[in-house]
Amino acid sequence: MTTQYLLGNEAIARGCLESPLHFVTGYPGTPSSEVIDILRSLPERDYYIEWSVNEKVALENALAAAWCGQRALCTMKHVGLNVAADPLMTSAYTGVTGGLVIMSADDPFAHSSQNEQDSRCYALFARIPCLDPATIQEAHDMARDAFSLSEEFSIPVIFRPTTRICHSKGDTILGERVISPRKGEFHKNPQQYVVIPAHTRVLHKKLNQKQPLIKKALLAKGYNQARERGRVAVVASGIAASYVQEILPPDISFMKIGAYPIDEEWLGEFIRKHERVLVIEELHPVVEEAVRQVAGCVPVHGKKDGMVPYEGELSTMAVAGIMQKCGITPARSFPETVPAGDLPGRPPILCAGCMHRPVFYSMRKVFKDGIFPSDIGCYTLGLQLGAVDTTICMGASITIASGISHSGEEHEVVATIGDSTFLHAGIPGLLNAVYNGARMILIILDNRITAMTGHQPNPTTGETACGIATPPVSLEALCRACGVAHVETVDPYDLTSLQAALKEARERLGVKVIIARQPCVIIARRAGIRRGRFQVDPDTCTECGLCIKFGCPALEKAGEKAYINDLCSGCGVCAQICPSGAIGKEVKR
Repeated sequence: MTTQYLLGNEAIARGCLESPLHFVTGYPGTPSSEVIDILRSLPERDYYIEWSVNEKVALENALAAAWCGQRALCTMKHVGLNVAADPLMTSAYTGVTGGLVIMSADDPFAHSSQNEQDSRCYALFARIPCLDPATIQEAHDMARDAFSLSEEFSIPVIFRPTTRICHSKGDTILGERVISPRKGEFHKNPQQYVVIPAHTRVLHKKLNQKQPLIKKALLAKGYNQARERGRVAVVASGIAASYVQEILPPDISFMKIGAYPIDEEWLGEFIRKHERVLVIEELHPVVEEAVRQVAGCVPVHGKKDGMVPYEGELSTMAVAGIMQKCGITPARSFPETVPAGDLPGRPPILCAGCMHRPVFYSMRKVFKDGIFPSDIGCYTLGLQLGAVDTTICMGASITIASGISHSGEEHEVVATIGDSTFLHAGIPGLLNAVYNGARMILIILDNRITAMTGHQPNPTTGETACGIATPPVSLEALCRACGVAHVETVDPYDLTSLQAALKEARERLGVKVIIARQPCVIIARRAGIRRGRFQVDPDTCTECGLCIKFGCPALEKAGEKAYINDLCSGCGVCAQICPSGAIGKEVKR
């Protein structure tokens, strides 16, 4: 055994390798993405690995491998579990032969997500086990052990680390990597794998019969623990349990919940020994609801009586405040901190030279009163440029645009979506829009990569997760196959051509698609593409400020004049915007 200082997702990946591991799928989404990035970067791989087109596809591939007896890992973020919910629910009925672990990384405080949903609720809904780590070490251990748990009960297991686990670092005790090649072999069993109603009724009954055994097994494995030390108890789950343990007074009983479903008999026996109980957990009151069901006359404090917030992340300081509200004096105090005043805001911003910025600029120029549904990706930051009016979920820009166009709204509807998001969930919406005669413009922002989540490849990039060359998908051909008659590809750095394409599309009926294509500037830089920097001639600059309003972080003011700093990537769009011709290629002297 060795101890290494690891990122949470590194520890999780290593835990999976100690399982062993045979089959890996997933769709990138913060905070889960690094697990597959780490697994695919290893020089020696004895497992299959892929970035799938979406989470539903990923889970169905992994489920098939598990049916063939292989140990399969499927990764995603919490909102991705919505996309995979259809196979998830039924996979609990069919069960598995090899271990199937679904890593659904939750994001309390919505650091990079559109909601704060709790994956534990899906586990309860599907009636499958859920492992909820409190530390990085526990994340490693649970990821390693989840496969054998899945095989023991022939059932998928949800593994639910949160952002604070995935993206923190800590010392982790590692075991040896286990290599155990296992050739997949599918054994036909229609009664198990063909879920017609007659089979489903039997499978549902079998799923329910597993529940008491799963609860006892989780308790025996030590994931759920309790220490009786006084008349008042604190019950906590996930990383909140670590915060509680840091500051818990020695005379307060403590229960840690790390796995679901919870054994009600064990839970009730502990709770009813106390005069009152405080439940501390992030997001949904999953543990609290279980505690209240068995508490009898014991008062229970938590989210439902306002002691614990329903939203956001907890912290040691926040937990201390919750304890004090409940009459428990923390073992450690925290001085009040006051942030420094007059600090400038630092909102997220598109990179210097990002291809999305000229597209949004041109949309605003051509469609002054347009309505702009958008989607999930870097380009959601078009909100700051006034070119994003709606964002709901992956692929919804197209369907929202279609719905608005059919509502009687008379203004032009212009939707934006990234290449990876289009392939993930946009194609059905485009088919539907064309089929039902919507009038709208769709701009596919094709930067040749899945940028926001860490530059993972997708079917347009021409290579797989393992760097193997594969035929790149043609977005143009896909759109035409969906029935779109007007499809045009433009260079977003060429404002004249881009705006001309937008104006032409405005005059046509039906659904029109414009594909704006330029590689992500980060990928271009890594590939050695150098365009040269631009500079401002201060003698020609009229101080009009139009270039500054463009919003590129490479543009700033030096006094009242515009100035281009070292962030410049050489896209040259600012030179096309400048009305006085003061911006041009840098001249090296």
